[in-house]
Amino acid sequence: MLRLVVLAVGFTVATVVLLPFQWVAVKYALPLRRKIPTFFHRIVCALLGVRVHEVGRPATDRPLLIVANHVSWIDIAAVTSRLPVVFVAKSEVATWPLFGLFAKLQRSVFVDRARRSKTREVNAEIAQRLAEGDPVVLFGEGTSSDGNRVLPFRSALIGAAGDALAEAEAGRLVHVQPLSIAYTRYQGVPMGRQFRPLAAWYGSIDLLPHLAKIGSVGAVDMVLTWGEPVAYDAASDRKTVTRLLEERVRTMTAEALHRGAGFPPARPTAGRRRAEPTRTIPPQPAVPATAAANAVPIPEKTR
Repeated sequence: MLRLVVLAVGFTVATVVLLPFQWVAVKYALPLRRKIPTFFHRIVCALLGVRVHEVGRPATDRPLLIVANHVSWIDIAAVTSRLPVVFVAKSEVATWPLFGLFAKLQRSVFVDRARRSKTREVNAEIAQRLAEGDPVVLFGEGTSSDGNRVLPFRSALIGAAGDALAEAEAGRLVHVQPLSIAYTRYQGVPMGRQFRPLAAWYGSIDLLPHLAKIGSVGAVDMVLTWGEPVAYDAASDRKTVTRLLEERVRTMTAEALHRGAGFPPARPTAGRRRAEPTRTIPPQPAVPATAAANAVPIPEKTR
């Protein structure tokens, strides 16, 4: 109870103090609009007791599209605490009390899956964010998982990047970086398959009770693994690029969970890896999906 009180007070103070400044910064397009969300989410992670560990570094090339797996609402705070990013979210998020306001003030791009006629407007907005130098984050699975596996990526989401390129400028190049999100420890002990869903938010789990549970116990360790960026241009095959990103995220996630369980790394590593230069992927046959991709899918969120 005491932890929840401290969390509520700290969250309220941070919101009341920072929200007006962010509103002004967004309204007048001030550089501060990128820094405030990062500072705010660092406070949120500290209050929740979420410890974020990184392997590798975010790419410095722009425009930058980040494609990640999705496990929990914690993902938003963790990624933003490390990098000023813009998220692509489903349109329902914009209607959520308070959290919808946070998403808008972070300049999220909202996608209405039921209204394909709005696709051009959404892509134009993504193109604008990329052109302004903002890293844009897409969750490649289109939903969240239980944290024990990576679900198949949806190529239509990656294809939106190509459409956004066409909106921005013909022949423009986007650097696409895979990002793995893995929850590894709880109260300092390896989570294991049976306890990892404690951090995951998926299926029909309600947001507020899940938030309260995390806030009351804290001490959750997670790992962000930044992969090697690939180049995406008008000539790229979206299905090939999607499969490549999926395979890389799945491999990085498996390695992070393996290390989190106390096992040695699958391959030698020396501290943090530096972000490698972008590599162009020429058109080629689609990469076969792994056995993990054939797992029984988790139902889409109904909220």
